[in-house]
Amino acid sequence: MESMGKKKPRPRRSFTPEFKAEIVELCQRGDRSVGQVAKDFDLTETAVRFWVQQAQTDAGERDGLTSAEKEELARLRRENRRLREDVEILKRATAFFAVETR
Repeated sequence: MESMGKKKPRPRRSFTPEFKAEIVELCQRGDRSVGQVAKDFDLTETAVRFWVQQAQTDAGERDGLTSAEKEELARLRRENRRLREDVEILKRATAFFAVETR
């Protein structure tokens, strides 16, 4: 008798930009639905829909942040976080040396 437990989650996979572009092209041709393409390539329908939407955004066919803008935003957020940490360290050092010089 099979156990009634939940299925183990599938390990997270990563795909190359070329593979994603190929999948998007198959969906945009119109011969197969997004669901069928996802099933044929053992992908989740949600992931394929996201790739198609992102491709449309990158092409200017849909509103939203392009892939390049998302990458830049992530880079700027990392830089901002690092700079805030640097400022915090400098504040502590200033307070330490202010006490030492008295």
